[in-house]
Amino acid sequence: MTMNPPQGQDSDYKIKDTKPQLGERWPHGGVRGGGGWISSDRAASTYDLVEQMYYLYVRVVKARDLPPNPVTGSCDPYVEVKLGNYKGKTQRFDKKANPEWHQVFAFSKDRIQSSIVEVFVRDREMVGRDDYLGRVVFDMNEVPTRVPPDSPLAPQWYRLEERRGGEGKLRGEVMLAVWMGTQADEAFPEAWHSDAATVHGEAVFTVRSKVYVSPKLWYLRVNVIEAQDIVVSDSQNQVFVKAQVGNQILKTKACPCFSPSTNPFWNEDLIFVAAEPFEEQLVLTLENKVTPSKDELSGRISLPLNIFERRLDHRPVHSRWFNLEKFGFGALEGDRRKELKFSTRIHIRVCLEGGYHVLDESTLYISDQRPTARQLWKQPIGILEVGILSAQGLLPMKTNAYCVAKYGQKWVRTRTIVDSLSPKWNEQYTWEVYDPCTVVTIGVFHNGNLGGNPAKDSRIGKVRIRLSTLETDRIYTHSYPLLVLQPSGMKKMGELHLAFRFTCLSLAHTIYLYSRPLLPKMHYLHPFTVSQLDSLRYQAMNIVASRLGRAEPALRKEVVEYMLDVDSHMWSMRRSKANFFRIVSLFSGLISMSKWMSEVCQWKNPITTILVHILFCILICYPELILPTAFLYMFLIGIWNFRSRPRHPPHMDTKLSWAEAVHQDEMDEEFDTFPTSKQQDVVRMRYDRLRSVAGRIQTVVGDMATQGERFQSLLSWRDPRATSIFIVFCLFAAVALYVTPFRIITLLGGLFFLRHPRFRSKMPSAPNNFFRRLPARADSML
Repeated sequence: MTMNPPQGQDSDYKIKDTKPQLGERWPHGGVRGGGGWISSDRAASTYDLVEQMYYLYVRVVKARDLPPNPVTGSCDPYVEVKLGNYKGKTQRFDKKANPEWHQVFAFSKDRIQSSIVEVFVRDREMVGRDDYLGRVVFDMNEVPTRVPPDSPLAPQWYRLEERRGGEGKLRGEVMLAVWMGTQADEAFPEAWHSDAATVHGEAVFTVRSKVYVSPKLWYLRVNVIEAQDIVVSDSQNQVFVKAQVGNQILKTKACPCFSPSTNPFWNEDLIFVAAEPFEEQLVLTLENKVTPSKDELSGRISLPLNIFERRLDHRPVHSRWFNLEKFGFGALEGDRRKELKFSTRIHIRVCLEGGYHVLDESTLYISDQRPTARQLWKQPIGILEVGILSAQGLLPMKTNAYCVAKYGQKWVRTRTIVDSLSPKWNEQYTWEVYDPCTVVTIGVFHNGNLGGNPAKDSRIGKVRIRLSTLETDRIYTHSYPLLVLQPSGMKKMGELHLAFRFTCLSLAHTIYLYSRPLLPKMHYLHPFTVSQLDSLRYQAMNIVASRLGRAEPALRKEVVEYMLDVDSHMWSMRRSKANFFRIVSLFSGLISMSKWMSEVCQWKNPITTILVHILFCILICYPELILPTAFLYMFLIGIWNFRSRPRHPPHMDTKLSWAEAVHQDEMDEEFDTFPTSKQQDVVRMRYDRLRSVAGRIQTVVGDMATQGERFQSLLSWRDPRATSIFIVFCLFAAVALYVTPFRIITLLGGLFFLRHPRFRSKMPSAPNNFFRRLPARADSML
């Protein structure tokens, strides 16, 4: 792989063009060369975005008729595959003459150190001795080459040969298959790899590449209406309902209950996040607030979630009455008949919301916006292909590196390359794209499970790529710096080499999406509050981390939280300053325009001043030319800016993030725990309150900056499709406004603005949806 020379003093923090040999020698088609354009009707191979890597594969299936050990009289066999200095071993079976292993060993061709590959069948008692039950030897020059989509190579029986004193005896048989292949081979993901030869035991499972699927998340809406036949201990009780789903607990407000004939009424909605398959149950408890510090349990019921209705829109859901099991005061132990005749009842309306998208990631970096119910999904509009090539310049303490990529519900994890500062993965993955205004996230981590003392998987860096900033059917090959913020400041951990391509299946559908809301319509018809969204997102992240942590190998909690930006809402002086200067930069254009007008008024450039006077007189005499001239001017600016359009996808900007010259005390504050770990209780309380308030202000300031930057992106070609749509609109608007009298335009615009509410829709308008889909510089924020 070759790389362009660095440019500028801060080139270490910039994206660099690379020219990997993608698809150079791949059979069955593919693309030659590194970056560039390709035709949409290409005959692409499955791995045309990565460099080809050859492996020697040895599949050990089983053995039969193995001789017993002459010392022990039994046979505890295992197989050892040896190629030069690399040795791979299968599982050992106790006292079994016909074992079955079904294991594949993969040796990288770049590390082959011998002209023969030896397969030994050994016994447990022969460990550490130059002895074996039998062996099979293969000449590397005679090994066949197999490339998918060819069928797998059929294994066959080989007779084992024992060598003792020059004698050759037949000692049982072993079924093997040996071939030369690439990482496109079906056996590649589950194979034992020579680049992880030092990994043994259960840790072997943590170094393999895997694909994960996020659990299907639902919003559970519990509408607590009322209760009847409540048994109270006195006339001063405050009754409330507590609902629990897993670790999520919510309560209704307390309602006075003066006597058993009083029926408390709440009509409150409690929203939870539930994951399919539903393992938790909805537990409802009716409690009496006897004193401010004492709650008395009055009734309880546990309901499985799969009994509730799943709705796709906002249609009403039927309510139901449930009998509560009695506890505490009024419970009659031993009198079962009376308990069945009289019981407290609760009236609730519960449904699983399928019309919402359950947010488990920040809306700024959302990778999926589809509703939960599959019936509401649309057809995909494109395909995203990502080739994770390699990393370079990793720190010496980060030698066991692997990558995690997340887009939509699909998470992928590459294999772990052990003891390498320049790991090469060359793994390619594909996702269906349902909306171009989404972000794919690739993170690099150090596998902390391989040492003697297992530790957390520490972060090495992260890359975000917004699909709307990519040109269709173009292969991007770049090297991204891996930047991580630490208490000591920002640190470059290495560089990640990626290749990716966004293929559009329907251009018309893609353009149509720019006028549609980003989230499903239920988010606008019946929106949640900001506090509800924050709480529900936190619960969704915990559920996703818990479910992915139960896979094998587990995708650990710290990895999931880093990929989902779990700490994005925390207070940071650095981020606040960065957002402030983002807003300042937005007003720099107005300041420049005022300076230019001042120069015009001062006749510093007489020719410019005369032209401005002429234009001003023309617009005064012909006011109908004002709007056409403005749209035509924006159209010309957009065409002019096409030459200087961004060539690279956006990446973390260290200057924009104020990460290069951050003060040490500010970094200590950013990495401080919440609540703070500082001394003195008063200082802790005030400090936490300040951070909480400042975090809200930080979010608002960032949103303001995002809105302004979206205006800037209209003509900047940051999103080539959006800019194309806008400049075409400007052209048609200029023509339409030119041929239509200005008074009619003003009249129609005023009437439309003042139209009756029945003619207004609760859904956002097409211009509003288009504007919200425009990219902002938030993608480049650390």
